[in-house]
Amino acid sequence: MSRIGKMPISLSNQAKIEISDANVKVTGPKGTLEQALVAQVTLQEENGVVTVQRVDETKKSKAMHGLYRMLISNMVEGVTKGFTRKLEIAGVGYRAELKNDLLALTLGYSHMIYFKAPDSIKIEVPDQTTILISGIDKALVGQVAAKIRSFRKPEPYRGKGIKYEGEVIRRKEGKAAGK
Repeated sequence: MSRIGKMPISLSNQAKIEISDANVKVTGPKGTLEQALVAQVTLQEENGVVTVQRVDETKKSKAMHGLYRMLISNMVEGVTKGFTRKLEIAGVGYRAELKNDLLALTLGYSHMIYFKAPDSIKIEVPDQTTILISGIDKALVGQVAAKIRSFRKPEPYRGKGIKYEGEVIRRKEGKAAGK
């Protein structure tokens, strides 16, 4: 049995879950998330605890067991606490700012890059070199953070670019001077 899949999901008193045969809907103080279910797993709720069971012992069912347990666990955490990713910008002249609802990035190109976040994602810029991305959907928060990071990935020679908070950039030595 899957180590992750067999763990129960405890619902806080703020989160409510609605289970139907085709999908699951989790509602909390921050919003509502919905996820379609596959036929290989079933959900049961008892006394504020949700368990995920698989229908049979096929390889596909075993894979879906742990996956759907984590998806539902992330949904519960998202609607109660939310998720946040922090990006750091390094480089001379590199900066970020919010203009209306657009993220404006100056990253050493000949033009500024404007990024509009999806409706359920909130972007904050506490200072010019920090971007905070928050929302209730963990996958969407990570996807938006990866998209913003892709505009100027950190390079290994000078470390310039956009990186995740705590990300370690392996630095390379530059060309050796001629003899």
